[in-house]
Amino acid sequence: MEASFWDGKRAPGVSDSISTELEQYSSVVEVIEKAFKDYADRPAFTSIGYTVTYREIDELSAAFASYLQNHTNLKAGDTIAVQMPNTLQYPIVMYGALRAGMRVTNTNPLYTEREMLHQFNDSGAKALVCMDVFAKSVQNIKDQTGLETVIVTSLADMLPTVKRTLINFVMKNVKKMVPAYSLPDAIRLRKALSLGKGKPFKPAHMANPNDTIILQYTGGTTGVAKGAELTNRNLVANMLQSKNMLHQVNAKGELLKGDGQAIAVAPLPLYHIYAFTVHLMALFEQGDHSVLIANPRDTETFIKFIMPFKLNAFIGLNTLFVSLMASPNFRKLDFSDLKITLSGGTALMDDTAKRWKELTGTGISEAYGLTECSPAVTMNPAGGLERMGTVGQAVPGTALKCIDDQGNEVAVGERGELCVKGPQVMKGYWKRPDASKDAFTEDGEWFRTGDVAIIDEDGFVSIVDRIKDMILVSGFNVFPNEIEAVVAEHPDVENCAVIGVPDDKSGEAVKLFIVTDNANLKAEDMKAYLKDKLTGYKMPRHIEFRDELPMTPVGKILRRELKDEEEAKRAKTASAA
Repeated sequence: MEASFWDGKRAPGVSDSISTELEQYSSVVEVIEKAFKDYADRPAFTSIGYTVTYREIDELSAAFASYLQNHTNLKAGDTIAVQMPNTLQYPIVMYGALRAGMRVTNTNPLYTEREMLHQFNDSGAKALVCMDVFAKSVQNIKDQTGLETVIVTSLADMLPTVKRTLINFVMKNVKKMVPAYSLPDAIRLRKALSLGKGKPFKPAHMANPNDTIILQYTGGTTGVAKGAELTNRNLVANMLQSKNMLHQVNAKGELLKGDGQAIAVAPLPLYHIYAFTVHLMALFEQGDHSVLIANPRDTETFIKFIMPFKLNAFIGLNTLFVSLMASPNFRKLDFSDLKITLSGGTALMDDTAKRWKELTGTGISEAYGLTECSPAVTMNPAGGLERMGTVGQAVPGTALKCIDDQGNEVAVGERGELCVKGPQVMKGYWKRPDASKDAFTEDGEWFRTGDVAIIDEDGFVSIVDRIKDMILVSGFNVFPNEIEAVVAEHPDVENCAVIGVPDDKSGEAVKLFIVTDNANLKAEDMKAYLKDKLTGYKMPRHIEFRDELPMTPVGKILRRELKDEEEAKRAKTASAA
């Protein structure tokens, strides 16, 4: 039978190779600088109703680069952590740090102090830019880290004076969103930009294609957060791969409005590599306009911020689409210019895709990727060529195959572990050579995704299961080992196990099984214990107490049996209904 290896025919308008295109740029900074030059007077980003141009982002990020080089002890190649939601500060800080030659590690604003401490220390971060909402946590752990420079900003800091003052006052004094903190050596971002304004900085870029410029943390199979080393080549390649797939939208190969610029909404967090590559790389390189949404869970405010625009592109995931379609106000939007909707991060439900197309007139192109792949691996064609139930075809320049337990390639249409080879695949895990080796096939050529997939004869990929025990909650990776390690620290817990169970709202939810000899220990007690130790989306939604857990003869907990039991319960409930 024909092998499952696939890097061939694609949908119309998509090239098979990006090798020539890769020669355009040797670094991400080249991409940024060219966009500043080519699109200076175009709107670049909008946040909280305020828009800045490419020229303004150029000037502000240059000021930040100058500040880093001339007012701190940071040197080219040092690591700076960025911990913010989607605000104008994000592209300013990100582009400025890269232009100054820094390596960046994106940090989830939802992280607990324990999680922050691990990432800051593991990455060797010497500087941090954070929103004031998180400054109290930074205060609590700073002395345990190598952070030398802390820069603090408030939600509306980049807005005009009146609006900035009002919003920041409400955040701090009315909504009480900013806990009191003491970081006497910290500097405000606005002050830093003022110190660097109009002053030159030395182009100290890590310009080698193989330089690691982003440390993007992911849990991997062990649950211990590891930094995926993403290089200039990885990110530039994935930018071009994504751009190439987007160019299917019309006969001209463009995702454009009449004025030559696309408007895309950015509700997914820029600290996630998916949104980073799409909005800060691919769309930016094309001179497009991203509308940043700081809190996509506030559905009505979200709709209010996108209402003035006739969007051309919508980037989201299943839970977001569902919540938007539930609002009557969303139906009032003008979708006449919407050309493409991209979904990634979590499985897209068929019903969601059908209802979205009925409402907006545009199908949803589901994509698939991993942090270790910068992230895009496959993407569905757009413009009515989407194949529902699949995550599309490999992006250009990418080869795929499926292997069995012995590492042998399986035939077309058969299940196997999906393996990826392409220029977007990471260099390895930061300072973890053994984990890096284990992530690839024995020959070191193919990245092993840990996902079970089927590749059909046209190269369309269906993800059917996960080898990894990772749980996907609203697009966020949750790793059982991490939660189990925290739960096990409770003095009354003898044993525990964590699995993912289906959830209508978040795709999956965390279920915790506990073995204890304390009959008085309740689920509420455990949730209270975990509250300050786990990020919200990692919190167990279901807790079950048991006398014992299924194990192998050597004492390894069998999560698969727990999952099978849960599936049997659901099947029984469904048949009874």
